[in-house]
Amino acid sequence: MGRIWVLTKKTFSLTLVFNSLMTIACAVGILAGFYWIFPNWQPFYPYLLNGNFFWLVIIAAIMNIFPSASLGRTLKTGRFLFHHYFYGFLVLFFSAVYIVVFSPVSILSIFFVNDTSVAVNVGRFFLLGGLTLVLDDLPDVSKRVELGLNKLKSGVYRGRRIISAVQVLMGAFSFYLFVAVSLYLSQNPQWITTANILLIGTVFITGATSFIFIKRRVWVKLSGCENDEDQLVQ
Repeated sequence: MGRIWVLTKKTFSLTLVFNSLMTIACAVGILAGFYWIFPNWQPFYPYLLNGNFFWLVIIAAIMNIFPSASLGRTLKTGRFLFHHYFYGFLVLFFSAVYIVVFSPVSILSIFFVNDTSVAVNVGRFFLLGGLTLVLDDLPDVSKRVELGLNKLKSGVYRGRRIISAVQVLMGAFSFYLFVAVSLYLSQNPQWITTANILLIGTVFITGATSFIFIKRRVWVKLSGCENDEDQLVQ
């Protein structure tokens, strides 16, 4: 039973990281249309006052990645032959090959084009899945990466109150965007597409997890930062 709980919690952690990456990917696609593809387009107007608010959702998603990964990083799940990041890089490699061979768009523009075909979406899914595995196991990639992350963690700890305040604001903007897009779709049912449903779903989870992490005081409770900082100085 304990093993099942550990695996469930690990899966939940990976799902939250994946959701953050999905939120970023959805927002990047909207911003690409807002800036380059559709001139003078105001996405989800008038409920969404400005398309630039998607930048704030990206910030919210980025801020959620660290605490989401931390939920499962301390669990002893073991590994099959290699670290998780190895399989992550493997998935990224084969995803890149798949996109080059089967996708009608290039790997460099796959998150920027307005293409929801199956071939493109499969490539996007596995790219994000591979990146999720890498981020989950990032400290084990190398000692240099681990030291860099510890240094970043110490910096975040010093500014933990500001970080917490920013996360509250970003979470609030995420909920605003969720409500704005939902209202727009309710008034314009022709735009109720799989992509837009995915958008509001991931944004809602991003906003909810932002406030959950604030309630859990994840930034205030960062442990070992003082010791990590002393080791870096030495």
